[in-house]
Amino acid sequence: MFVKKVLTRFLFAAVSVAAFVPAAQAQRVAGFASADDAFLALRDASRRGDATKAAEIAAGLGNYPIPSYVDYYQIRPRIKDASASDVLGFIDQYRGTAIADRLRNDWLLELGKRRDWATFDAQYPMFVLNDDTQLKCYALMSKALKGGNVADEARALLAVPKDFGEACIALIALLMETKQFDEDDLWAQIRLAADTGNADFVRRLVPLSGIDDGSLMTAIDKPALIVAKGPGFRRVKHEVYIVALGRVARNNPQQAADALMSNDGQRLNNKQQKLAWAQIALQSARKLQPEAVEYWRKAGDAPLSVEAHEWKIRSALRAGDWKLVRHGIEMMPNALRNDPTWTYWLARAYAQDDKKEKAITLWQSIASQPGFYGQLALEELGQRTTIPPRAAAVTAAELAPMENNAGFKRAFKFFELGLRFEGYREWNWELRGMNERQLLAAAEFARRNDVLDRMVNTSDRTVVEVNYDQRFPTPHREVMATATQRLQLEMAWVYGLIRQESRFVRDARSHVGASGLMQLMPATARYVAKRIGYNDFTPARVNEIETNVLLGTNYLNMVLGDLEGSQTMATAAYNAGPGRPRAWRSTLAQPVEGAIFAESIPFSETRDYVKKVLSNATYYAAMFENRPQSLKARLGMVGPAAFVPSTLP
Repeated sequence: MFVKKVLTRFLFAAVSVAAFVPAAQAQRVAGFASADDAFLALRDASRRGDATKAAEIAAGLGNYPIPSYVDYYQIRPRIKDASASDVLGFIDQYRGTAIADRLRNDWLLELGKRRDWATFDAQYPMFVLNDDTQLKCYALMSKALKGGNVADEARALLAVPKDFGEACIALIALLMETKQFDEDDLWAQIRLAADTGNADFVRRLVPLSGIDDGSLMTAIDKPALIVAKGPGFRRVKHEVYIVALGRVARNNPQQAADALMSNDGQRLNNKQQKLAWAQIALQSARKLQPEAVEYWRKAGDAPLSVEAHEWKIRSALRAGDWKLVRHGIEMMPNALRNDPTWTYWLARAYAQDDKKEKAITLWQSIASQPGFYGQLALEELGQRTTIPPRAAAVTAAELAPMENNAGFKRAFKFFELGLRFEGYREWNWELRGMNERQLLAAAEFARRNDVLDRMVNTSDRTVVEVNYDQRFPTPHREVMATATQRLQLEMAWVYGLIRQESRFVRDARSHVGASGLMQLMPATARYVAKRIGYNDFTPARVNEIETNVLLGTNYLNMVLGDLEGSQTMATAAYNAGPGRPRAWRSTLAQPVEGAIFAESIPFSETRDYVKKVLSNATYYAAMFENRPQSLKARLGMVGPAAFVPSTLP
C-alpha cells in the first residue's frame, strides 16, 4: 500500500542521508514556507501542464538537493513543443538516471503521436525500462509501416486489457488496413474491452467494425435491448449480439444462456455459439456458479482471453473436475501455462490421472521458487517450508557504495516528502544490474535507515544469496507479542498480514483511507475500539504503533472467530470484508482445499492477498518455531455453508 508521508527521523538516520538536511533547511523560496513546499508546488504545476508557473517556481530552487527533478518538472509541461536539442540536452546531462529515462519515455510518446518514426526508431532502443504499452504499440506500428509482420506480437501485447491509449487504437487500425489483422482479431479486441467496461475503447473501434447504427454502443450500455432484438442475419450483427450476451451475463448468466439457447441464438453458427458460451461462462465463473463448468464445455475450443483461460480452470477446480483442469491448462498459451500457478495445478491433474512422474517433474520445476505455489509444490514432493541458511553478513566495504549511492539519496528525499512513487522509481532504478551481494547490501542499507519496505522488496530479489531476516522482519516484537498473546492469536500470521498490508511502513495510508501497519479503515478502527472498551481512542491515534496493532489484532481475532477459526477465510475477510468470504463459501457444492478456495476468490486483489499472507505466515512460523511448516495445513479445507451475513464491518 502507498503512503502519504514517511517519518523523517527514521529515514535520515544515516549520515549520507542527513547530508540533505542543511541544504534543504537553509534555502527559502519567496512565497513558500520552505524549499520543500516550493518543490511540491513545482511538481503540481508541472503535472497541470503550467510551464510558466513551473519555470517561476524553479527559478528559486537553484540549490535544491534533487536538481534533476527541478529541471524535469520545468521541461515536462513543454514536451510537446520542446526541441530535440532541449530534450537530448536534459538526457545527456542526467544520463544513466531514472529521470532521464522517464523524460525519454515522455518524449517517445510525443514522437509516436507526431508519427516521427525516424526519431522514434533512433530513441526507442535507448528507453531502458521499456514498460510503456503505448510505446510498444508505436514500435509495432513503425515496424509494420516498414513492411514487417507484427500480427503475432500485437496479439500478445493486446491480450490483457489496459489503458492502451491512442497508440494501440492506431496500431489495430493499421493492422486491419494492411490485412495483418482480420475481423476475428478486431472482434476479439472489442469483446475484451466490453468485458472490462471500457466503453471509450469500444467507441474508438466502432469505425473499424463497419457498424454505423449505434448498435455496438447499445450492446455496451443497454445490452438487453440488443438481446431482445436478436442477432439478425449479418456477421457484424452476430458479433454485436455476442458482445451484448456477455454484458447481460455480467448481471444474469442464466438470462444470457436462455437467450443463446432460444431460436434467436440458433442463428449463430457453431463458431459464434462457442464464442458466446465463452462470454457467458466467464461471467458465470466470476460469480462462482456451478453452472459455469457446463458453460465452459459448451464453449469448446473457442479462443479465450487470458482471464477466461484462468477462470475456466478455477471453475473446474471448484467442481473437482480434474480432466477439465488438465485439458484447460494444456490449451493455455505457453507463457500462461508456465506460470507457477498453472504448473502446480497441471501437476495435480496429472497426479489424479496416475501420471505421477509427469506430476513430479512439474512440481520439481517450481519447488525452489519462494512463495505460495513453490511451497505447495514442495509439500507435494514430501517436504515442508523451512528457512534456508542465511548468507554471509554484509561487510563495511559492501555497504559503502550503497551509502554513497546518489539514486538512493534521491529516493530517501522523496520518501521524506511523501512522494512514495518517485522514491520507488529511484530506488528500483539503482537495483538494476546489481549482483546478489550488492542487493543484500542495499537491503541492509535500507534496514539501517529503517525503510523496511525497501529492505524486504530488495532482499526478495536474490535467489542464491538469501537472508530471510531481511525478507521477513519482525519489528515491534514486544508490542506484537503482548497483543497476540493476550488474544491467543498466532503472531506469525499477524506478521504475515502486516508484511502484505503495509510492508512495515508505520504511517502507510491506502488510496481508500486505510492506515498504519495493519491498514485499518477509520470505521473499523472506531468499531473495534468501542467493542474492546478503548475509551481514549481518537482517529489521530490510529497510526500509533501500539494502538494500530491493538485494534488490528483485535479485529483479526474477531473475523477469525466469526469464520470458525479458518485463517484462509479470515484473511480474505480482513481484506474484502467478512460478508464476502461467507458468500463465496456458500456457492461451493462440496468442501474444497483452502488452496482452491483461495485461487477462486473473485477479487484479484483479495486472491493475491490471501495467497501472499498465508505464504508469509508459513515462513514466519518456520522462523519462530525453527521447524518445517505446512502451508497446506494452514490453508485447511473450506466447506459450503448457508450464507449468514456478518455483524462485523
